[in-house]
Amino acid sequence: MRVAVIGAGAAGCLCAAETGRRLPDAEVTVFEGGARPLAKVAVTGGGRCNFTNTFENVGRLEEAYPRGAQLMKRALMRFSQDDARLWFEKEGIPSVIMEDGCVFPASQDAMDIVRALERAMRMAGVKVFCRHKVTSIEDLGGVFKLILADGSTVEADRVVVTTGGSPTASGFSMLAPLGLETVAPVPSLFTFNIGDDSLKALMGAVVKDALVGLAGSSFKARGPLLLTDWGVSGPAVLKLSSYAARHLADNGYCGTLNISWLGTPRENDCMAELQLMASESPRKQVVSTCPAALTGRLWRHIAARAGLREDIRWAETGSRGMARLASILACDAYTITGRCRFKDEFVTCGGVSLSEVSLNTLESKKHPGLHFAGEVLDVDAITGGFNLQAAWSMAYTVADAISSCSGDGDGAC
Repeated sequence: MRVAVIGAGAAGCLCAAETGRRLPDAEVTVFEGGARPLAKVAVTGGGRCNFTNTFENVGRLEEAYPRGAQLMKRALMRFSQDDARLWFEKEGIPSVIMEDGCVFPASQDAMDIVRALERAMRMAGVKVFCRHKVTSIEDLGGVFKLILADGSTVEADRVVVTTGGSPTASGFSMLAPLGLETVAPVPSLFTFNIGDDSLKALMGAVVKDALVGLAGSSFKARGPLLLTDWGVSGPAVLKLSSYAARHLADNGYCGTLNISWLGTPRENDCMAELQLMASESPRKQVVSTCPAALTGRLWRHIAARAGLREDIRWAETGSRGMARLASILACDAYTITGRCRFKDEFVTCGGVSLSEVSLNTLESKKHPGLHFAGEVLDVDAITGGFNLQAAWSMAYTVADAISSCSGDGDGAC
């Protein structure tokens, strides 16, 4: 059997390694358009590579996977987050779990994950060809023809597309001869540019548990919030950008960001904390008595937003002053003026429509023998190791389907 894997990212490399192990007599070849395999994995998590997550801080799976949760439910049953940790542990890569559920290699070095996958492919007899860009796939009926950028062709009995996400629809042009439905891609993991200079002046300030949302919508997210010199970042914002990816794209990445600084949008709850602070220190200046969840600089900013004088004391604020302060704490609004790319990582939603594949085997319904894994499908996740877990789970699902030649009736050996 000739198996061609297109794309040497996380999904492609694990799929190739697993397929090669299970089918030692098969010819498994990976074609990568870039200069080296696993380039994106090498920079994931700031070069530390949060390669999975415990999922302990996730309620419903949709909270981690805004698109593709049903597919991921099946894929995780085949290859879970615990399976991923065990897989790399067997490759000599022990892991550590952080408080937020992110899982990293114990070395905190993404290159350990890269080297483990490269070694696994090499030991399984997988051939990897970099700078070999596939430009087109043709189904000849029982065999596939791959056309490369240099005009050469390769034939394969099974093809696995793991090319990752694409910022534009043209990134899926390779699939044009196959007549597959694709969902237009848009960015889904980014920070927000904010027009308010007074907020940007607080760069470096962190709120550990903020609630953020988009005005006029139901999109909300909770988590740490980081103030930057361009606007806002941190897990809360990145999650919100994922949940509201298409909404933001449709609105030109403009809108109003509502921030609940104390993690609650209820003014009564904020008022209760303010009244406690006021009763304990009535003669102190408001700006000198900061809520435990906020920094002193940020608190001064919030007090100014509420229209309070710098020298006003708690006993002098009055009911109106307290109400304004509670209102700002519960819902402080800022204008979003655009998006900012998240470091060197790039995640998109969109890709091959999930209606095109069997969810049990990730095999094309129209083209038996053609599989998809990873972000090339319309599946994406919030930050925190969930996107890489999706790659591992889908890659394993495809390797399992190819090696067993069974699936669920959509394909044949």
